[in-house]
Amino acid sequence: MADHLITGKNGEDIAMRYLLITGYGLLGRNVRIARDELDLIVYDPVDGVIVFVEVKSRTLNDPDYTPLLNFTEDKKKCVVRAAERWIAGQEREWGWRVDLILVAEGKVTDHLKDVAN
Repeated sequence: MADHLITGKNGEDIAMRYLLITGYGLLGRNVRIARDELDLIVYDPVDGVIVFVEVKSRTLNDPDYTPLLNFTEDKKKCVVRAAERWIAGQEREWGWRVDLILVAEGKVTDHLKDVAN
């Protein structure tokens, strides 16, 4: 497996553990919707909403090259499109949001909520 794929998978593992420890409930991981993919789908019991989590990872914590740089407008559009399709396929209506979790050097460095607005 290529190094960047290993970094991405490890980052998703770290983000998932972080979310579970902080009380979120896991609903799905690496969910493909047409040509898009949702890294994590979780339930936020505090806000009572479904959260579609995009995870961006780096092996090093470099302030000039943060994981946030890879969350482009195009990526945001893909995540929102997949989230809307996932929600449309559910039997009940859900409130939802898109969060971004940044991972560097093996730990969560930031959890940005509601990044699609």
